[in-house]
Amino acid sequence: MTPTTSSPPPAPAASADPPGLTALLAALRFDAAGLVPAIAQDAASGDVLMLAWMNRAAIAETLATGQVCYFSRSRNQLWRKGETSGQVQRLVELRLDCDGDALLLLVAQTGVACHTGRRSCFFRAVRDGVFQEIAAPLVTPETLYGR
Repeated sequence: MTPTTSSPPPAPAASADPPGLTALLAALRFDAAGLVPAIAQDAASGDVLMLAWMNRAAIAETLATGQVCYFSRSRNQLWRKGETSGQVQRLVELRLDCDGDALLLLVAQTGVACHTGRRSCFFRAVRDGVFQEIAAPLVTPETLYGR
């Protein structure tokens, strides 16, 4: 009788998920629409740049590519920051808050973060009882978007 040889069991399929994605998604508490707020902060200066929303796909793409991707609620689709303006955000670090319901993205920002042409979307403040603009545009929206 000829001995039979069995082939080794197949290797587990390589995960297409970026490192840390599974654990992060398990720790996140998404809202009813499947979204979580994400605050973008300049990793070098500490400036708070903007607030946007992310879904599972946006988080996965951001971790896989290193370029920040959000979910646009108005367009109901993924929004790759800078795809039309060139004002790209590269992910330096992604953090989760204590409740698991908000993300902090430490980013390296190319150019301005706000669609109004300002460095930050937080360009209005109440100072001495007056609601006012505290930062002027650095570039016009027409220059950013060609309109």
